[in-house]
Amino acid sequence: MSLSDAAFPAARPRRLRSTPAWRRLAAETRVNPAQLVLPLFIAEGASEPRPISSMPGVVQHTADSLRVELALAAAAGIGGVMLFGVPEHKDAIGSGATDPAGILNVATRIAAAEVGDALVVQTDLCLDEFTDHGHCGVLDARGRVDNDATLERYREMALAQAQSGSALLGLSGMMDGQVAAVRAALDGAGRSDVALLGYAAKYASAFYGPFREAVQSSLEGDRRTYQLDPANRREGAREIALDVAESADVVMVKPAMSYLDVLADAAAVSPVPVWAYQVSGEYSMVEAAAAQGWIDRERAIDETLTSIVRAGADAVLTYWAIEAAERWTHA
Repeated sequence: MSLSDAAFPAARPRRLRSTPAWRRLAAETRVNPAQLVLPLFIAEGASEPRPISSMPGVVQHTADSLRVELALAAAAGIGGVMLFGVPEHKDAIGSGATDPAGILNVATRIAAAEVGDALVVQTDLCLDEFTDHGHCGVLDARGRVDNDATLERYREMALAQAQSGSALLGLSGMMDGQVAAVRAALDGAGRSDVALLGYAAKYASAFYGPFREAVQSSLEGDRRTYQLDPANRREGAREIALDVAESADVVMVKPAMSYLDVLADAAAVSPVPVWAYQVSGEYSMVEAAAAQGWIDRERAIDETLTSIVRAGADAVLTYWAIEAAERWTHA
């Protein structure tokens, strides 16, 4: 067939990419500000916001700066905020996590009062920020994380966070049976209104490094006995199915970009929303490369968020939530 033949080629996909207007109209994946959740760190005893050196642009907040950030988040139209507490004092069982005067519970009350009607106020339900050993649970006599003893602490944390005003508890500790245990505790206390986010497929990733600085982690060793092996895809699907069976309202894949296959698997079968966490290392890599002039920062941010939603995420936890939402709104 001659190239001059009018019928060659009959299929011309480039027609739908020929102008910005066409590309906008033909886009298969769209990310809305309401799909974004902003993680926030609140430091006990801080007199001013503390920059996190490995996460440029992210800080440990004071109560006052938290209020400012919450107002910006609500004005940007994002979906919610996920709160992490950074306590001054830690102990073996993470007592600060269940103390009504503990930093996370105080921050939750602030967030619920300031933006509880505009945003879904969410809290990290895990002990790692509060324990002096840095693990996500309590340890047994041999120094191992005791799954069932940890569930007792999670039940207590759930009631404390619900009382403080959290609408969604982020179960990030990866203990077996954590969703069922917390659901039973909440329902038994008459708090069936509080939703649960199961960090179902949370992998033992190298991309959490900057987060350890953000929460001033005391961790020695690693968390490979309870977080998933990065090599395992079917195991992620199994964990997601278990959390759904235990009545998780939402399930999570974490990290996001290195686990898009796991995310797509979950999205294909889950009867509940599937979220993904664009973790600290993903954020810091883009920021570091952009600072060197190696990549276009804004395009990289948008491309990463689009890829996560394209893979099946209904919402994304991202440190760029406010920035991205404001830019898209004014584009």
